[in-house]
Amino acid sequence: MYFIHAIAEAKIKEAERNGEFDDLPCKGRPIEYEDDSMIPQELRMAYKALKNAGYLPPEMQLTKDIHSALDLLEHMEDEKERYVQMQKVNILFERIKSTRGKKISIDAEDDYYKSIVERITLHSKKLKG
Repeated sequence: MYFIHAIAEAKIKEAERNGEFDDLPCKGRPIEYEDDSMIPQELRMAYKALKNAGYLPPEMQLTKDIHSALDLLEHMEDEKERYVQMQKVNILFERIKSTRGKKISIDAEDDYYKSIVERITLHSKKLKG
């Protein structure tokens, strides 16, 4: 393995001397590492491969779907469509709750719930007014 490492290092140093790294788009900026500390070490490589292929773990996909549904809900004018969209959001929350195996607090006292209702209410008033 040392032989391969030595060849790679020699090629990198040669490319550096030839100025091949001078025009890189991220030159001078720090590397942004992904925080994968919440993913078990034995699953990190698989998750990285799936992410690079455009796939998300089920819970992350559900979270993404919830945010998209809430954005759509915020811009809907028709009350029937808004009701159907809100039902979709509720179903997505239930799916996340079942995958986690623990309660997600989305009752009327929850701050997140209040902020969603406030955003939707304000948007409805703007559309009507």
